[in-house]
Amino acid sequence: MKLFKNKISTAVAMFLVVVGILIGTQIQNVLSDDNIYEQLEKFKDVLSLADKYYVDNVDTQKLVDAAINGLLGQLDPHSVYIPRKEVQQIAEDFRGSFDGIGIEYDVVNDTLLVVSPIAGGPSEMVGIQAGDKIVEIDGKSAIGITRDEVMKKLRGPKGTKVDVTVVRAGVDKPLAFEITRDKIPLYSVTASFMANKEVGYVYVNRFAETTSKELEAALEKLKSQGMKELVLDLRGNPGGLLNQAVDVASEFIPKGKTIVYTKGRIPEANEIFTSSGGNYTKIPLIVLINGGSASASEIVSGAIQDLDRGLIVGETSFGKGLVQRQFSLNDGSAVRITIARYYTPSGRLIQRPYGKDRMKYFTAPERIDSTEKSGANLTHTLESDSTRPVYKTASGRTVYGGGGITPDYIVKMAKIPDFIYEFQIKGIILAYVDGHFSQSQDKLKKEYGSAEKFNENFQVSDKILSEVLAQAGKAGIKVSKKEYEDNNKYIAMLVKAQIARNIWGSEGWYRVVLTFDNQFQKALTLFPEAKQIAGLN
Repeated sequence: MKLFKNKISTAVAMFLVVVGILIGTQIQNVLSDDNIYEQLEKFKDVLSLADKYYVDNVDTQKLVDAAINGLLGQLDPHSVYIPRKEVQQIAEDFRGSFDGIGIEYDVVNDTLLVVSPIAGGPSEMVGIQAGDKIVEIDGKSAIGITRDEVMKKLRGPKGTKVDVTVVRAGVDKPLAFEITRDKIPLYSVTASFMANKEVGYVYVNRFAETTSKELEAALEKLKSQGMKELVLDLRGNPGGLLNQAVDVASEFIPKGKTIVYTKGRIPEANEIFTSSGGNYTKIPLIVLINGGSASASEIVSGAIQDLDRGLIVGETSFGKGLVQRQFSLNDGSAVRITIARYYTPSGRLIQRPYGKDRMKYFTAPERIDSTEKSGANLTHTLESDSTRPVYKTASGRTVYGGGGITPDYIVKMAKIPDFIYEFQIKGIILAYVDGHFSQSQDKLKKEYGSAEKFNENFQVSDKILSEVLAQAGKAGIKVSKKEYEDNNKYIAMLVKAQIARNIWGSEGWYRVVLTFDNQFQKALTLFPEAKQIAGLN
């Protein structure tokens, strides 16, 4: 019986690899291949036999879905099947908007907590505030709600209404709101502000349809505030749309220069993308990357590095150099299939090797955790024993392909102790700030005036820290005396950052956390090297 089921899975897999590749391509031409007909017939026969004779009832949809995942697993880690229920979510992520009520939220102790209403969104318009606890949705209890359920109940078509009841600190009775859903923007630029009088900071979290426009607006704002140098933060950015990567890189790279090119088996997959030129091709530039920077992030940082346009700082990027195209299937699901490889201006393929172990592949490369050493790497001597192919930048510096983008200055991120992760998982600091500062937000905003002044002047007291530890203890988190002594400043920073986020949003959060960010702090000292590489001295 086991052998019979294995044969079914194999046959289904062989058939569906053909189907996935055919979608959206020249089907009539491909179907003329007799071998394709043989595979189609083989699959039909086996599926029919399974449906007719298998000992239990057969869910053919499950068989097909599992087979698609199995067959695509034989290609590469980035050729994947997308079930129908996930297609819309992915489309929203790339489109840069969705229909909903417009809140940033978290589920803390089984309670739906409003972290912040999105500026200009429908929730803010009716008076929802940071710290509100949503206890009912359309008359039904929201206590114990999951994150998936939050999306199902609060998202919906523009113009539809949803009733929510909230509990607010300092207000005796629950408050009822009727919210009309609207189009909610999903921003690619999470934060942009002046880190000091000359250095602008921009964090880009992904590459979606609106990314280049958002970046352009952020840069214009910072330029008007006196920006003379820029830190572009792409850490943790998993990538996205290739054309947006090209547009972002074009802001900094002179017109006509090659940013990236692609090569595949079919002629239409072979393209060369050149810079359209932007307003910041002369600004001293540092790009921050790490093991979570992938795909489009590596296109931007790879072009900046190959063309000696700026300094790359941080840790080696993920190493994804494959280009996918998404094809829709008849039932609303989709497949995403690799159609080409992309290459940086020097000719580097960024894709690192992958095998059958997908879990291992999707973790950071081992050298980031072990063998990669911190230090100046302008000539990439820290990789001199690498077995990867060698390439040259525009000025003749050595760089390596086949394993992500290794920075020109390697800075290992400071290790975060395990108990801090427990704090985050159990929402200790979020809950503490909600319980102790939700009623004083307006007072703090008036007292400090701006996120910048709050970061400079607000101090987290020992009393606050002891209360946070007590709350953690009640949640079963043990922190030794030494752990506390070694990390109390970091805990204080997280408390301060959460307060700042509740009042000033992402800018408040990043202004505080960057003061403890050793990669960012090192980057601020490296603009002389960035200018030298780019020939801006």
